[in-house]
Amino acid sequence: MVLPREQVLAGCRHRPELEALVALAEQALRTWEPQWSGFVAAAVREEAEQRLGALSELELHSAGGWPQAERRRLLLRRAELEADPTPAPLMGLVVSGNFLFDPAEPADVRRALELGGAAGEAIGDIWMRGDRGAQLVTTPELAAALHGQGALVRTVEVQLEALALDQLQLPAQRIPKQLSSVEASLRLDAVASAGFGLSRSRMAELIRGGAVRINWQPVSSPSKELAAGDRVQLQGRGELEILEIQPTKRERWRLLMRRS
Repeated sequence: MVLPREQVLAGCRHRPELEALVALAEQALRTWEPQWSGFVAAAVREEAEQRLGALSELELHSAGGWPQAERRRLLLRRAELEADPTPAPLMGLVVSGNFLFDPAEPADVRRALELGGAAGEAIGDIWMRGDRGAQLVTTPELAAALHGQGALVRTVEVQLEALALDQLQLPAQRIPKQLSSVEASLRLDAVASAGFGLSRSRMAELIRGGAVRINWQPVSSPSKELAAGDRVQLQGRGELEILEIQPTKRERWRLLMRRS
Protein backbone atom coordinates (compact mmCIF):
# COMPACT_ATOMS: atom_id res chain seq x y z
CA MET A 1 0.00 0.00 0.00
CA VAL A 2 1.31 3.48 -0.89
CA LEU A 3 0.58 6.42 1.39
CA PRO A 4 0.05 9.99 0.11
CA ARG A 5 3.77 10.57 0.62
CA GLU A 6 4.08 14.14 -0.65
CA GLN A 7 0.98 15.20 1.23
CA VAL A 8 2.36 13.74 4.45
CA LEU A 9 5.82 15.24 3.93
CA ALA A 10 4.86 18.68 2.58
CA GLY A 11 6.49 21.37 4.68
CA CYS A 12 7.82 18.98 7.32
CA ARG A 13 10.80 20.07 9.40
CA HIS A 14 12.51 16.67 9.56
CA ARG A 15 12.09 15.30 6.07
CA PRO A 16 14.76 12.53 6.01
CA GLU A 17 13.48 11.06 9.29
CA LEU A 18 9.84 11.35 8.21
CA GLU A 19 10.61 9.72 4.85
CA ALA A 20 12.06 6.72 6.67
CA LEU A 21 8.98 6.50 8.90
CA VAL A 22 6.63 6.74 5.90
CA ALA A 23 8.48 3.82 4.28
CA LEU A 24 8.13 1.84 7.52
CA ALA A 25 4.41 2.69 7.69
CA GLU A 26 3.90 1.51 4.11
CA GLN A 27 5.63 -1.76 4.99
CA ALA A 28 3.36 -2.21 8.02
CA LEU A 29 0.26 -1.60 5.89
CA ARG A 30 1.43 -3.81 3.02
CA THR A 31 2.52 -6.81 5.11
CA TRP A 32 0.02 -6.48 7.98
CA GLU A 33 3.04 -6.82 10.30
CA PRO A 34 3.55 -4.08 12.93
CA GLN A 35 6.89 -2.30 12.51
CA TRP A 36 9.10 -0.68 15.17
CA SER A 37 11.34 2.24 14.27
CA GLY A 38 14.64 2.99 15.90
CA PHE A 39 14.73 5.68 18.57
CA VAL A 40 13.77 9.10 17.25
CA ALA A 41 14.18 12.53 18.82
CA ALA A 42 11.18 14.13 20.50
CA ALA A 43 10.73 16.71 17.75
CA VAL A 44 10.61 13.97 15.09
CA ARG A 45 8.18 11.93 17.16
CA GLU A 46 5.82 14.88 17.58
CA GLU A 47 5.86 15.63 13.87
CA ALA A 48 5.28 11.96 13.02
CA GLU A 49 2.35 11.81 15.43
CA GLN A 50 0.82 14.89 13.81
CA ARG A 51 1.27 13.73 10.23
CA LEU A 52 1.16 9.93 10.26
CA GLY A 53 -1.16 9.72 13.25
CA ALA A 54 -3.81 11.59 11.26
CA LEU A 55 -4.09 8.77 8.69
CA SER A 56 -7.20 6.67 9.33
CA GLU A 57 -5.65 3.38 8.19
CA LEU A 58 -2.59 3.71 10.42
CA GLU A 59 -2.10 3.51 14.17
CA LEU A 60 0.99 4.96 15.82
CA HIS A 61 2.30 4.39 19.34
CA SER A 62 5.61 5.20 21.02
CA ALA A 63 7.70 3.75 23.84
CA GLY A 64 10.86 5.06 25.45
CA GLY A 65 11.25 2.97 28.58
CA TRP A 66 9.82 5.47 31.05
CA PRO A 67 6.80 7.83 31.00
CA GLN A 68 8.63 11.07 30.18
CA ALA A 69 11.25 9.70 27.83
CA GLU A 70 12.30 12.09 25.07
CA ARG A 71 13.81 9.60 22.64
CA ARG A 72 11.31 6.90 21.73
CA ARG A 73 10.72 4.04 19.34
CA LEU A 74 7.60 4.30 17.21
CA LEU A 75 5.25 1.39 16.54
CA LEU A 76 3.44 1.66 13.21
CA ARG A 77 0.59 -0.76 12.52
CA ARG A 78 -2.70 -1.17 10.71
CA ALA A 79 -5.49 0.47 12.68
CA GLU A 80 -7.77 -2.57 12.41
CA LEU A 81 -5.33 -4.99 14.06
CA GLU A 82 -6.01 -6.09 17.62
CA ALA A 83 -3.78 -4.69 20.34
CA ASP A 84 -0.58 -6.68 20.86
CA PRO A 85 0.28 -7.31 24.54
CA THR A 86 3.96 -7.96 23.69
CA PRO A 87 6.21 -5.44 25.52
CA ALA A 88 8.05 -2.85 23.46
CA PRO A 89 11.49 -4.06 22.29
CA LEU A 90 13.54 -2.10 24.82
CA MET A 91 16.40 -2.96 27.20
CA GLY A 92 18.42 -1.14 29.79
CA LEU A 93 22.17 -0.62 29.86
CA VAL A 94 24.26 0.35 32.88
CA VAL A 95 27.50 2.28 32.37
CA SER A 96 29.66 1.87 35.48
CA GLY A 97 32.80 3.88 36.23
CA ASN A 98 34.33 6.41 38.62
CA PHE A 99 33.53 9.91 37.33
CA LEU A 100 34.49 11.70 40.56
CA PHE A 101 37.44 13.49 38.94
CA ASP A 102 36.07 13.77 35.39
CA PRO A 103 32.30 14.38 35.50
CA ALA A 104 30.41 13.40 32.37
CA GLU A 105 27.14 14.38 30.73
CA PRO A 106 24.71 12.18 28.77
CA ALA A 107 26.18 13.54 25.54
CA ASP A 108 29.60 12.17 26.56
CA VAL A 109 28.13 8.70 27.10
CA ARG A 110 26.30 8.81 23.77
CA ARG A 111 29.44 9.94 21.96
CA ALA A 112 31.49 7.11 23.49
CA LEU A 113 28.96 4.48 22.47
CA GLU A 114 28.69 5.82 18.93
CA LEU A 115 32.48 5.94 18.58
CA GLY A 116 32.43 2.29 19.61
CA GLY A 117 30.13 1.47 16.72
CA ALA A 118 26.64 1.84 18.21
CA ALA A 119 24.08 3.32 15.83
CA GLY A 120 22.47 6.50 17.11
CA GLU A 121 18.97 5.15 16.45
CA ALA A 122 19.68 2.23 18.83
CA ILE A 123 20.19 4.59 21.79
CA GLY A 124 17.33 6.08 23.78
CA ASP A 125 17.40 8.36 26.81
CA ILE A 126 20.55 8.54 28.93
CA TRP A 127 20.72 9.80 32.51
CA MET A 128 23.66 10.14 34.88
CA ARG A 129 23.89 8.44 38.27
CA GLY A 130 26.12 10.94 40.06
CA ASP A 131 29.80 10.04 39.87
CA ARG A 132 29.07 6.32 39.46
CA GLY A 133 28.19 6.40 35.78
CA ALA A 134 24.99 6.36 33.77
CA GLN A 135 22.00 4.31 32.75
CA LEU A 136 20.20 4.31 29.43
CA VAL A 137 17.53 2.66 27.32
CA THR A 138 18.61 0.82 24.18
CA THR A 139 17.38 -1.72 21.66
CA PRO A 140 17.70 -5.33 22.86
CA GLU A 141 20.20 -5.99 20.07
CA LEU A 142 22.56 -3.23 21.19
CA ALA A 143 22.26 -4.17 24.86
CA ALA A 144 23.16 -7.79 24.04
CA ALA A 145 26.13 -6.72 21.91
CA LEU A 146 27.54 -4.41 24.60
CA HIS A 147 26.90 -6.59 27.65
CA GLY A 148 30.17 -7.28 29.48
CA GLN A 149 32.15 -4.95 27.23
CA GLY A 150 34.33 -2.01 28.26
CA ALA A 151 34.42 1.52 26.85
CA LEU A 152 36.02 4.90 27.44
CA VAL A 153 33.79 7.84 28.41
CA ARG A 154 35.90 10.99 28.40
CA THR A 155 38.96 9.72 30.34
CA VAL A 156 37.07 7.15 32.41
CA GLU A 157 37.12 3.43 31.71
CA VAL A 158 33.63 1.98 32.12
CA GLN A 159 31.97 -1.41 32.12
CA LEU A 160 28.68 -2.05 30.34
CA GLU A 161 25.93 -4.31 31.67
CA ALA A 162 22.57 -5.10 30.06
CA LEU A 163 19.57 -5.06 32.40
CA ALA A 164 15.81 -5.39 32.07
CA LEU A 165 14.02 -2.04 32.24
CA ASP A 166 12.45 -2.88 35.61
CA GLN A 167 15.92 -3.25 37.09
CA LEU A 168 17.01 0.26 36.15
CA GLN A 169 16.81 3.22 38.53
CA LEU A 170 14.67 5.36 36.27
CA PRO A 171 14.63 9.16 36.53
CA ALA A 172 12.04 10.58 38.91
CA GLN A 173 8.75 11.20 37.16
CA ARG A 174 7.96 14.90 36.89
CA ILE A 175 4.47 15.99 37.90
CA PRO A 176 3.13 18.79 35.65
CA LYS A 177 2.87 22.06 37.56
CA GLN A 178 1.36 25.41 36.58
CA LEU A 179 3.12 28.51 37.86
CA SER A 180 3.18 32.25 37.34
CA SER A 181 5.91 34.87 37.53
CA VAL A 182 6.42 38.57 36.88
CA GLU A 183 9.61 39.34 34.98
CA ALA A 184 11.31 42.52 33.81
CA SER A 185 12.01 41.00 30.39
CA LEU A 186 11.15 38.03 28.23
CA ARG A 187 14.78 36.93 27.90
CA LEU A 188 15.30 33.19 27.90
CA ASP A 189 17.63 33.23 30.91
CA ALA A 190 15.20 35.30 33.00
CA VAL A 191 12.07 33.32 32.20
CA ALA A 192 13.70 29.87 32.32
CA SER A 193 15.44 30.59 35.62
CA ALA A 194 12.05 31.42 37.16
CA GLY A 195 10.34 28.43 35.58
CA PHE A 196 12.98 25.84 36.43
CA GLY A 197 13.93 27.30 39.82
CA LEU A 198 17.60 27.99 39.02
CA SER A 199 19.65 31.14 39.39
CA ARG A 200 19.80 33.34 36.33
CA SER A 201 23.59 33.01 36.11
CA ARG A 202 23.37 29.21 36.24
CA MET A 203 20.67 29.20 33.58
CA ALA A 204 22.83 31.39 31.33
CA GLU A 205 25.68 28.88 31.74
CA LEU A 206 23.40 26.00 30.77
CA ILE A 207 22.14 27.88 27.72
CA ARG A 208 25.65 28.67 26.51
CA GLY A 209 26.65 25.05 27.19
CA GLY A 210 23.96 23.68 24.86
CA ALA A 211 21.67 22.17 27.52
CA VAL A 212 18.63 24.27 26.54
CA ARG A 213 16.35 24.10 23.50
CA ILE A 214 13.35 26.15 22.41
CA ASN A 215 10.69 24.10 20.63
CA TRP A 216 13.33 21.36 20.39
CA GLN A 217 15.71 23.64 18.48
CA PRO A 218 19.17 24.24 20.05
CA VAL A 219 19.76 27.75 21.35
CA SER A 220 22.94 29.30 22.74
CA SER A 221 21.92 32.91 23.43
CA PRO A 222 20.61 33.74 26.93
CA SER A 223 19.11 36.97 25.53
CA LYS A 224 16.78 35.16 23.12
CA GLU A 225 13.24 36.46 23.73
CA LEU A 226 10.35 34.08 24.32
CA ALA A 227 6.75 34.32 23.13
CA ALA A 228 3.48 32.72 24.20
CA GLY A 229 3.36 29.13 22.98
CA ASP A 230 7.10 28.59 23.18
CA ARG A 231 8.32 25.42 24.89
CA VAL A 232 11.69 25.46 26.62
CA GLN A 233 13.42 22.11 27.15
CA LEU A 234 16.21 21.84 29.74
CA GLN A 235 18.33 18.70 29.67
CA GLY A 236 17.42 16.45 32.59
CA ARG A 237 14.80 18.83 34.00
CA GLY A 238 11.90 18.58 31.59
CA GLU A 239 9.96 21.24 29.73
CA LEU A 240 8.58 24.71 30.43
CA GLU A 241 5.66 25.86 28.27
CA ILE A 242 4.79 29.55 28.08
CA LEU A 243 1.00 29.63 28.25
CA GLU A 244 0.30 33.37 28.51
CA ILE A 245 2.21 36.65 28.56
CA GLN A 246 0.52 39.83 29.76
CA PRO A 247 2.08 43.30 30.26
CA THR A 248 1.70 44.89 33.70
CA LYS A 249 1.14 48.53 34.59
CA ARG A 250 4.79 48.83 35.66
CA GLU A 251 6.19 47.80 32.28
CA ARG A 252 6.93 44.26 33.34
CA TRP A 253 5.59 40.92 32.11
CA ARG A 254 3.25 38.54 33.90
CA LEU A 255 3.75 34.98 32.66
CA LEU A 256 1.63 31.88 33.10
CA MET A 257 3.72 28.76 32.57
CA ARG A 258 3.43 24.99 32.81
CA ARG A 259 6.39 22.88 33.83
CA SER A 260 6.39 19.18 33.08
